[in-house]
Amino acid sequence: VQLVESGGGLVQPGGSLRVSCAASGSSLDDYIIGWFRQAPGKEREGVSCISKNDGSAYYRDSVKGRFTISRDNAKNTVFLQMNNLAPEDTAKYYCAATPFIPILSERQMCTNNVVNLWGRGTQVTVSS
Repeated sequence: VQLVESGGGLVQPGGSLRVSCAASGSSLDDYIIGWFRQAPGKEREGVSCISKNDGSAYYRDSVKGRFTISRDNAKNTVFLQMNNLAPEDTAKYYCAATPFIPILSERQMCTNNVVNLWGRGTQVTVSS
C-alpha cells in the first residue's frame, strides 16, 4: 500500500484546511488509519486515528473540537478536516496505516506510534 497526502498549504490563524490521504496498491478496509505531525525540532506526534470500520476515533487533546478525521473506504481515502487553526498546528502532516488486529485500538496507534506504513507528508503552515 502506498499513501499519498495532499491538501496542505499556508493558512491564516483561525482558518481551515482539509488534508487528504489517498491509498493505492491495496484496500484500506483492513487498516487503522491515522494522521501524525512533526514540527521542526519536535518529535512526531499522533494527531488523530480512526478505527477500521465503526468510525471510532482518537484525538489528541490539543485538537479536540477543531479537527475531524474521516474515511471513505469506497474511495480508499482518509481525510483530516482542520478548523480554527493556530500557529502551533504548523507541522508536516503524515498519513499512517497499521493493519487491524483486535488488541490494537486507534488510541494506541496514535499514542504509541504503532505504524506500519507512512506517507511522505504534506506541509501545513499557519501564519499571518
